[in-house]
Amino acid sequence: MLLHIKYTLTAVAVGFVLDMLLGDPHGLYHPVQAIGKWISLAETALRKILPKNKSGERLGGICLVILVTGVSTALPWAALWVLYQFHWVAGLAVESFMCYQLLAARSLKDESMKVYERLAEGDLAGGRYAVSMIVGRDTENLTEEGVTKAAVETVAENASDGVLAPLFYMMIGGAVPGFAYKSINTMDSMVGYQNDRYRYFGTAAALLDDLVNFIPARLSAVIMTLASFFCGLDGRRAWRIFFRDRRNHASPNSAHTEAVMAGALGIRLAGDAWYFGKLHKKKTIGDACRPVEAEDIPRANRLLMTTAWLALLIFGGIRLGIMLLW
Repeated sequence: MLLHIKYTLTAVAVGFVLDMLLGDPHGLYHPVQAIGKWISLAETALRKILPKNKSGERLGGICLVILVTGVSTALPWAALWVLYQFHWVAGLAVESFMCYQLLAARSLKDESMKVYERLAEGDLAGGRYAVSMIVGRDTENLTEEGVTKAAVETVAENASDGVLAPLFYMMIGGAVPGFAYKSINTMDSMVGYQNDRYRYFGTAAALLDDLVNFIPARLSAVIMTLASFFCGLDGRRAWRIFFRDRRNHASPNSAHTEAVMAGALGIRLAGDAWYFGKLHKKKTIGDACRPVEAEDIPRANRLLMTTAWLALLIFGGIRLGIMLLW
């Protein structure tokens, strides 16, 4: 039984609007924090139990995926099952709140705009600090162009990971598959690294994240390309750069929306970056039709928000059509 699947569209729509209006209020409980703590606890326990060799770490990574995804999915399923059995209004209210917390469009916009505000004031140090809150790379030596590119890139990449991908899965089955996706995505962000600590332990999480993002990443790129026409950006170039540069990333999914963003804005993104004091060589994405400027951050956010609303209409329309045919 998939809970009260007939309420899925309403719960997701209400959650989407709440995210757009409220973002992530500081101090409010957030499920990703709980998932992150569970990942850390499970990792610590598994590392103590299993052999400290290549095979043991790979097995530990598989067990981590099973434990984290299982618990992160089962708990909201159980809570919603009880609430819907009690009264559909209670179930719908809580599921709508869950859907709201699984989306991150408003918070992504707000955090990236803090970078823009600092740069607009001429505060490069403040811009470096603000962008360090939303990216994983080293930021202390970034130029204004580097800070701007980092902000635009994280808006582009997280348009899929933080907005359209969870929206896609929630439209399928409500908050429960949304939690499953979020747990996988959070695991990848915590353990899916090619470093000494996670080279083998993080393999399962990284591969599963690639799998669950395969379709959403490509849908996100197509919808973002359509949205660029509504934003007055270059949709034709966005489409061309998407096809040309969508594979210019170590991840099979990350470059898709970055390529669309670069094409729509007419700038070059990606390239070499420093992480934890080590230079990582990366391919570039897009063409430098003009210099990168701070104003590209609000342009990127306009494209993000338009893409999110367009995705809601497209996914919601498909969901409604399925419900009517069912």
